[in-house]
Amino acid sequence: MKVVILAGGLGTRLAEETEVRPKPMVEIGGKPILWHIMKQYDCHGFNEFFVALGYKGDAIKRYFLEYHALSGSLSVQIATGGLTPFEKHCEDWTVNLMETGQDTHTGGRLKRLEPWLKDGTFMLTYGDGVADIDLSELLRFHRSHGRLATVTAVRPPARFGGLTFDGDAVSAFSEKPQAGEGWINGGFAVFEPGIFKYLDGDRTSLEAEVLERLARDRQLAAYRHPGFWQCMDTLRDKNLLESLWRTGNAPWKVWT
Repeated sequence: MKVVILAGGLGTRLAEETEVRPKPMVEIGGKPILWHIMKQYDCHGFNEFFVALGYKGDAIKRYFLEYHALSGSLSVQIATGGLTPFEKHCEDWTVNLMETGQDTHTGGRLKRLEPWLKDGTFMLTYGDGVADIDLSELLRFHRSHGRLATVTAVRPPARFGGLTFDGDAVSAFSEKPQAGEGWINGGFAVFEPGIFKYLDGDRTSLEAEVLERLARDRQLAAYRHPGFWQCMDTLRDKNLLESLWRTGNAPWKVWT
């Protein structure tokens, strides 16, 4: 099962971090959020990745080029430059780092990967969000309904406390209520190759065009995930994820 991770956006709302690196390389607990996402998939047996690069894609390339060499403890022979590892434990991943253009839209990035994805079902998510989704169950759900596409529907907590009124009096206060009936697209999608007929070129938006057309054609299903989901759009989001990780309360950490 191949997994596409869209990792080419500018990340302008997180400019404090993304002026120097792409958003998927912003770290949570000393590891890029991209690594956290890949660990989630790996825990469910999905370990072949196609990372769609764009803005500052070289930083992602360098990270994976150096990943094996810099993992674990090393002994360095200074005179010769020789390296001897004490131990080596690396994830068994195949990571395809695919250039998809600086200004390409999300659907266009996916379209550029068609030659490698056209032969079977594949998964897709964004390079800036984590969740405690059962990805194996998501795939089972997708295969059960026979449509071209499944997206994961999530209900993120509201950013501000919620008030319930009794006249002018406040009868209840909730610090972090869920956003009512506001189910949104949380990424973590599954697609059939037939989706490529909905993709026209680099300017195609996966969200504003493709998913809308799939919905009109009754080819889009939603897997409802009531559990944890959090994107990293802003510095506030990044700090929240960092705090959860640092205190040992990171719900997306499903690996040991």
